[in-house]
Amino acid sequence: MNSTWLQRFSALFISSTITMLASGLSAQAQIPNTDKISTTAADLVPQPTQPASETSAEVAQVDVNPGRTTRGGSSYIGVAGNIGLGGDSAIGEGSFMVISKVGLTRTLSVRPSVAIEDDPVVLVPLTYDFNFRTADAFEDTFAVAPYVGAGVAIETSDDADVGLLLSGGVDVPLNTNLTATAGVNAAFLDQTDVGLMIGVGYNFNGL
Repeated sequence: MNSTWLQRFSALFISSTITMLASGLSAQAQIPNTDKISTTAADLVPQPTQPASETSAEVAQVDVNPGRTTRGGSSYIGVAGNIGLGGDSAIGEGSFMVISKVGLTRTLSVRPSVAIEDDPVVLVPLTYDFNFRTADAFEDTFAVAPYVGAGVAIETSDDADVGLLLSGGVDVPLNTNLTATAGVNAAFLDQTDVGLMIGVGYNFNGL
C-alpha cells in the first residue's frame, strides 16, 4: 500500500514539475529582447549631432517675406485723405496721401506713405499688427485689426527735416480685394505735427 502511494506521489510531483518548467520557458520565450544589439552599418555609423548654437539660431530665425499677409490682414497699396490736427507740415495740414502696407512677418509690417502738399512728407513706420477683433457699428459687425508702431518722418522742404514718427490705427477688410484703413500719425519735426488719415487700399500678396 505504502509503495503504491509513494509511486503515485512521485509521479504527481514529477508531472507538476515538468508543467511548471514548461510554463516558465513559454513565458520567457514571449518576452521581447529589448537589449538586442544592432549590427547594421547604418546603426553603427555615428550620427552627427547639431551644435546647440546652431539649434538656437534656427529657433531665433524669423521668416521675412515682404508683401505677405500678416495676422492683421493683407498687404495693400492705396490712397487716403489726411485731416490735419496741428502743425505746419503736410501732416499737420490737410493733404492727399499715397499709402501702403507691406507685410514682413506674421506680426510686423512696414507702412510707407507720402503726404502730398506744397512740401511732401514721407512717412516710414514699422508697425506691430494685432489679431482681428470684432467691432459693432450701425447694427453691423466688422472685423478690425489694430496696429501701432514707430519710424521716421522726412519733410522734403528746402530745409529738409527728419524726425520721429509715431503711428497707430486700424485696418478693416472690405472684401478679398480691398481694405479700409484709418490711423493717426504724429511726426516730431520742427514742431509736433499730427494728422488723421482715412483711406482705402488694394490688396496684394508678395513682392
